[in-house]
Amino acid sequence: MFLKIGGELHYLWRAVDQHGVVLDILVQGRWNATAAKRFFKHLLVGLKYRPRRLVTDGLRSYGVAHREVMPEVQHRTSRYLNNRAENSHRPTRRRERQMQRFKSPAQAQRFLSSHAMIYGHFRPRRHLMTAGEYRHARN
Repeated sequence: MFLKIGGELHYLWRAVDQHGVVLDILVQGRWNATAAKRFFKHLLVGLKYRPRRLVTDGLRSYGVAHREVMPEVQHRTSRYLNNRAENSHRPTRRRERQMQRFKSPAQAQRFLSSHAMIYGHFRPRRHLMTAGEYRHARN
């Protein structure tokens, strides 16, 4: 996802699990293999497990970073498998419009990292729980 901050393009790297929960966010000024490696390393530090499968779009930088950082993980690129990550951009775009854009990359990183966790907390995944659990989580 692209963010325009101060007239310059910045790139929002986002990792989403199989349920659509945002795991990690990183705002960078580059969109190359070095940036992808940095994002994967940043992601793996925060995770308590190693992923079995990595689904990305067709950007070639992901392949380079995958081979160097996580070669044992299965890497799949598909236009349709990536929908969870693409749909997770919607709340970000909504907040970006309400805030009238981000003022700096550091501010965007701080806000988006915390916003993703808070957004996920207040929007329980209805399809993953029973009706009683959902009512309890909502209350």
